[in-house]
Amino acid sequence: MPSPTASEFEVHRPYLTAVAFRMLGNRAEAEDTVQEAWLRFAQQQDVREARAWLTTVTGRICLDQLNSARVRRTSYPGEWLPAFVVDPDADPAVHIERADQVSMALLVVLERLTPEQRVAFVLHDAFGVPFEEVAAVLETTPAAARQHASRGRKAAAEGGIRHTADPAEQRRVLAAFLAAAQSGDVRTLAAVLAPDVVAISDGGGVVRSAMRAIHGPDRVSRFFLGVLTNQLADVHDMSAEPVLVEGGAAMMLRGSRPDGSRLLAVFTVAVENGLITGIFTQQNPEKVLLGDLE
Repeated sequence: MPSPTASEFEVHRPYLTAVAFRMLGNRAEAEDTVQEAWLRFAQQQDVREARAWLTTVTGRICLDQLNSARVRRTSYPGEWLPAFVVDPDADPAVHIERADQVSMALLVVLERLTPEQRVAFVLHDAFGVPFEEVAAVLETTPAAARQHASRGRKAAAEGGIRHTADPAEQRRVLAAFLAAAQSGDVRTLAAVLAPDVVAISDGGGVVRSAMRAIHGPDRVSRFFLGVLTNQLADVHDMSAEPVLVEGGAAMMLRGSRPDGSRLLAVFTVAVENGLITGIFTQQNPEKVLLGDLE
């Protein structure tokens, strides 16, 4: 049989990119993974079930990367968040949602799973891949694959950061959070936070940030008020610009620091029932991808 063609592969590219992104939490790495899957696909002579074959190959590449990343992240300074791909906050009516967009809350939860749990959970629960095929990716038995998915599901449920709001509600709650922060009152700020709220900041050792996750409305509100009072005291011409991160409402802070830098941070929130359950702040300049905003 002839080798597969590029047009045959392109039919599956969006699906493969969505799978790889959920597994890796990094858009650039996901796209590289899919490209590697194409190179392997093009070398084959007889692929009867292209989607299943490509899912297996993409999953194995991701599993290798997850195992490697797990070693790297043990030495990462402070908390780790995925890179933020920042887009203009267009009118929701004209904003086109990509198939591979995932909330930051889910990406953070997925980071808590082992590589095997993440692969099994993503493939089976998110994309409906049968356990026989999941087992082929993990090179194990269907029963073991089922167990990995079950443990991943349980870990995700127990450590989940709830996010059920649509972008419109997310924008509204985010605006309320900023207004409360500007008031300088701890109680006002804490009132928009859920009782189990968690705040995670990623400075990557490049920018000063909280080295550990902060839990609870009182601690979180005092932390952010402290940032406004102390860390941003020497910033001039500070502006807050609404943006999108993975299709979710976010805010980008810019201003003039004494060292000449302009980008301060990008943060987004997880929201349920009108309250913030998670705040994710990316301060590492190497992990903020601005695209059209530059």
